Amino acid sequence: MNTPRFGRMLTAMVTPFTDDDRLDLDRAQELALRLLDHGSDGLIVCGTTGESPTVFYDQKMELFRAVLDAVDGRAPVIANAGDNCTADSVAFARQVAALGVDGIMTVVPYYNKPPQEGMYRHFREIASAVDLPVILYNIPGRCVVNMTAETTLRLARDCENIVAVKEASGDLTQIAQIIDGAPDGFEVLSGDDEMTLPMMGLGGTGVISVVSHVAGDRFKAMIEAQAAGDHTRALRAHLELLPLMKALFITANPIMVKEALRLTGFDAGSVRLPLVPPTPEQTEELTRVMRHVGILTD
Repeated sequence: MNTPRFGRMLTAMVTPFTDDDRLDLDRAQELALRLLDHGSDGLIVCGTTGESPTVFYDQKMELFRAVLDAVDGRAPVIANAGDNCTADSVAFARQVAALGVDGIMTVVPYYNKPPQEGMYRHFREIASAVDLPVILYNIPGRCVVNMTAETTLRLARDCENIVAVKEASGDLTQIAQIIDGAPDGFEVLSGDDEMTLPMMGLGGTGVISVVSHVAGDRFKAMIEAQAAGDHTRALRAHLELLPLMKALFITANPIMVKEALRLTGFDAGSVRLPLVPPTPEQTEELTRVMRHVGILTD
C-alpha cells in the first residue's frame, strides 16, 4: 500500500472540558501533542468522539485554532465541518478552511434521512465550496441511513478533492466494493478500531481511531505490521488490544475513552449532557480490562 495522504493512524480527539463544562483549550493542546508523541499521524478535531453535537460552531472554531497552534505544522489537522444541513455545512466549511486546517471531514446527514441522491448533492456542495481535501464519514449506526458503495464511488470520481471515506458501516462487502472501485489515490479508512485489521487486509489504508488515546504506540505497531505484510504480528497485536477496543464502547462514545484517559492520569474532563459519566460498574470493568491488556500496571 502507498503512503496515505494523512497517515495510517489518525486519532478522533476527545474534546476536553473544565469542571463547569467550558472548553479546556489548554488541555486540548496538551492532548494533541500527547497523541502525536504516541503514534498518531494526524488528528481529527471535534468529530463524534469530540462531542461535536454539543460543541457549537463558535466553540469549534476556538478548538480548531487551539489545536492548530499547538501542532504548529507537525502533523495534519482535520476539522470536522459536516452537519445535517447542507447550507450550514457549506458556510462553516468555508470558515474552517480559512483557518489553515489540512482537510475537513463531513458526515452523512443525520436525522433527516436523505436518499442517496441527497447525500451525493450534499457532499458535492461542500467539496466544491473549499480547496481542501475532504474525508467523507459514513456511520449508519448514528445517522440511521447508510451511504452505499455506489454513492461513495460516484463522489470519489466526480469530486477531485474528495480523497477518502471513513467507513463505519461494519459491512465488509460494501467496504470491499469501495476499495475495488476507487479511483487512484482514494483512501478507505476504518471508522472502527476493531475493523482496522480486516479492512487493511482488503486494501484499506488505516484508521480514524479511539483506542489510540490510551494505546497509541501499540495500535500503531499493529497497523504498521499489517501494512508491512507481517500479518502474524499484526493479528497478535490486534487480539491483545481487542478487549480494550470493546471496553471503550460498553456505553456511548466518548464516555469510556475519557474515563480511560483519566485512569492513565490525563484528565480531559467529563462529557456534556445528554451524555453522562460512566457508572461505577462501567469504570470497574474498564479498569479491569486496562490492567488485563497492560495499559494500567498498578
